Amino acid sequence: MKKFDTNTAVDFVVVGAGAAGGVVAKELSTAGLDVVVLEQGPYLLEGDFAHDELENWAFWNSPRIGRSMLANNHERQPNTFRKTNNETAVVKPTIQYGQCVGGGSVHFTANYWRFHEIDFVERSRWGSISGTGFDDWPITYAELEPYYTKAEWDLGISGLAGANPFEPPHSKPYPLPPLPVKSSGVLLERGAKKLGWHAYSAPMAILSQPYKGRAACGHCGYCECFGCEWGAKSSTLASVIPMAEDTGHCEIRSGAYVRQISVDRQGRVNGMVYFDGQRQEQMQRAKAVVVCANGAETPRLLLQSTSSQFPNGLANSNGLVGKFLILECGAGATGTFEHPLNEYKSVVVTRVVQDFYDADPKRGFYGGGGMDARFDDHPIAYAISYRPDLPRWGSDFKRAVKENYTRTLNVFAHLTSLPMETNTVSLDPEVKDAWGQPAVRITYRNHPDDLKNMAFFRERALELLQAAGAKKQWGWPVEEVTMSVHLMGTCRMGNDPETSVVNKYHRAHDVPNLFVVDGSSFVTSGRNQPTCTIQALAYRAADNMVQAAKTGEIPSSF
Repeated sequence: MKKFDTNTAVDFVVVGAGAAGGVVAKELSTAGLDVVVLEQGPYLLEGDFAHDELENWAFWNSPRIGRSMLANNHERQPNTFRKTNNETAVVKPTIQYGQCVGGGSVHFTANYWRFHEIDFVERSRWGSISGTGFDDWPITYAELEPYYTKAEWDLGISGLAGANPFEPPHSKPYPLPPLPVKSSGVLLERGAKKLGWHAYSAPMAILSQPYKGRAACGHCGYCECFGCEWGAKSSTLASVIPMAEDTGHCEIRSGAYVRQISVDRQGRVNGMVYFDGQRQEQMQRAKAVVVCANGAETPRLLLQSTSSQFPNGLANSNGLVGKFLILECGAGATGTFEHPLNEYKSVVVTRVVQDFYDADPKRGFYGGGGMDARFDDHPIAYAISYRPDLPRWGSDFKRAVKENYTRTLNVFAHLTSLPMETNTVSLDPEVKDAWGQPAVRITYRNHPDDLKNMAFFRERALELLQAAGAKKQWGWPVEEVTMSVHLMGTCRMGNDPETSVVNKYHRAHDVPNLFVVDGSSFVTSGRNQPTCTIQALAYRAADNMVQAAKTGEIPSSF
């Protein structure tokens, strides 16, 4: 792998080697630009991954049994949480994100939904919503569609275009056929058909066939929260990062904890200050910077990057960095069936229903979503948190776990979350991380419509389970969100510098050689499956960066 000198300015420094950062690095380096990628986490390869539930299962499922080796460590990097500005924030694990080369794309479920056309123009369709920053995006689905297609073909996505009657236009089919249907998919289809709904083959970032030198899925059952030993999950680690390194123009520098973005006297960024693996401070010089850290760490970095030119944080002249935080809303229900389903095998999701994707004023609130069928608990997590009506100890407990583990199914709804200016990422004034930096402080409350939408979809999930033949089913509690893996909205894009942080090409309004490319640029949540759109946006943003470098608008080695 190419090694760059820290004192020589490379064309671009990219912060974060995840879903967006990996794509940006590949696109810039294949264009011939010199790129250094700074990643907090380790550089792991397929041989480093194992089916070890205690080492891999993420905190939000069961904090008592361990933490993910692939995600942020809340002991070293705590965050604090409060619901309103009037409360004192307390240390509470709230945000989770991938912390390794490949980021969250290494351990995500691999659902790969495009946004729909409506997602970009909902304010025009539905009007304003009280208490929110609900707005249209500055781009349309049609503008992004070629980049959705590019992402699907570059990374390797399995699916069946046209199978979903509600899907937006596709200019090309998926490069790979759908993965085989599981019991959960068959039951979802059965229930949906009875209810007059439409189940379709789930588009997944997992290879159903060998692709570009990578192996097809081995159906081991360890997808969500685990790295793929086969290289079949289409993470940036397995797909585009090797392409970037092969150019000789890209260095992936792992174990690099970025502290501050440096600026020159003209107010342009000129490099990154970071701690290396030995916690020694380093400075990597650059002609331009692309921040792809995620919807919480990106605003944290900008807010920490104060200077005489930017006393309130970089790119924050309007005070909007960190505001309009969007965390994912979910709802659902669990059912048990007469016969074994054996859902612990293979990929998590094979069928999806989007009949209620769009909002509907007849419901009396704003909200929409899509549902999949799955059972994504591994044995230890299931035994700790399984059905509430069964015994918790002794031989009856063992018998119940043995009986129900292979007969259980969840219907999981992925839902809209409204953007509110009062929901924020800020710097905690007291709590520090292991590097002595301010902890992320989350302030978050759901809009009432979010909760109404959750209740609506819980009922739809119960209907679906009953129609599918569940012997018993129960809905999940409708509760305000207090922890999240989908982090969006904190550096929103827009045409007006007074109401947004970056423009439609992800360039900061305040700093012409600074770009923000991750979920933080989202204006609305879609239906809380953001990875596909994050990566399409990353391809589009990188395309614009390359053109700007070629014309000299951004200084480069061209």
